[in-house]
Amino acid sequence: MFIIRWILKFVFKLLIGAIVLVGLVWLLFNWPVQTKNEDMKFGVSFTHHHAESLELDWKETYTAILDDLQVKRMRIAAYWDRIEIEEGQYDFSDVDWQVEEAQKREVDLVLAFGVKTPRWPECHIPEFYMENKEGRENALLAFEKVLVERYKNYDNIIYWQVENEPFLPFFGECPEGAVDEELVDKEIALVKGLDSTRKIIVTDSGELSLWWQAAERADIFGSTLYRIIHKPPFGYVEYPLGPNFFRVKALLARLVTGQKNFIISELQAEPWPKAWILHVSVEEQFKTMNPERFEEIIEYTQKTNFSEAYFWGVEWWYWLKEKHNLPEMWEIARKVL
Repeated sequence: MFIIRWILKFVFKLLIGAIVLVGLVWLLFNWPVQTKNEDMKFGVSFTHHHAESLELDWKETYTAILDDLQVKRMRIAAYWDRIEIEEGQYDFSDVDWQVEEAQKREVDLVLAFGVKTPRWPECHIPEFYMENKEGRENALLAFEKVLVERYKNYDNIIYWQVENEPFLPFFGECPEGAVDEELVDKEIALVKGLDSTRKIIVTDSGELSLWWQAAERADIFGSTLYRIIHKPPFGYVEYPLGPNFFRVKALLARLVTGQKNFIISELQAEPWPKAWILHVSVEEQFKTMNPERFEEIIEYTQKTNFSEAYFWGVEWWYWLKEKHNLPEMWEIARKVL
């Protein structure tokens, strides 16, 4: 009887200790931040196939981003499955056009590439490499060699991004083990060997990862930042995390890896609804992103004190403006960009 009572008391104390610890951590993450980085540089991420999926003319959309929003920095991606249509044959024409149009306007670019690149289904692999891991990796490195040699002489490409959230294995439609540490190391070594003049970005999930794997390999570490998502079976979920969450994670990553350069590579500025955007109403979309939330997330991001951030959703802003006569998101972005 005495032993049972002692065990119950011990478990109770552990439980109370755990609750107190969680409470203290929550308090730390949500402690009010008074200062913000007024000089934070904002850019956008653009995906031409996402613009197409919204039934937009992607070149018209891209041109509007350059000329109407007048962005100064943009992240684009070279999608392997859209470039190597036939085995060993590359068509870079879409990427060429984006890089050259940006160069005409002196817009700085981040060029992302790899097995995983921004936008669903995350892994963008040519079908003929799906089943053969060794052959796929060799083909990937051959593709990346051609890509870097093709674009390294464009002065407006300021960073290479190698893979997109390569250490987040449970998100996306990818073959098992499609990206691992060994492959990422090979990719980074290849890029550095071909071009030592530019820094390499490696990214990770802001809310779901510990960052150290990406941060220790990167010249610049890029985090995602989302505030509200739709997550079955819970429905709409808003992360109960203040800007200090990102400040603390950056401090810990710096202590563990020595990384000093932190950016927001993917900043939520579009909805995360319960179904595909074209299948839900604008009112439903506005539950997770709307002009008021957009202004809030801009201020929140400045309070992380990171150096720069790339908005995620510029195609949606244009879709709202052109298809629904709702230009508010576009106009707010214009002021910031």
